[in-house]
Amino acid sequence: MASEYHRGEMDISEQKATYAVFMFLTKWGSLATAALLVLLTLWFCTPAGFVPGFISALVVAVIGVIVLRDKPGEGH
Repeated sequence: MASEYHRGEMDISEQKATYAVFMFLTKWGSLATAALLVLLTLWFCTPAGFVPGFISALVVAVIGVIVLRDKPGEGH
């Protein structure tokens, strides 16, 4: 059985696709969680209220999208 293994001959396209989806969901899910956490914290835990919390969450989301978007020439 071990003699049938040849390093580097296996098709790993499915593993690459799964990893890409996992990283995509992790990256954007973390940003959504951070923005939601800012909104809920400012809305319910401070006297600021909903509107300042929403504006702050929107700022976090916009900055996060700018930082986390795919850059040209980024290849690993």
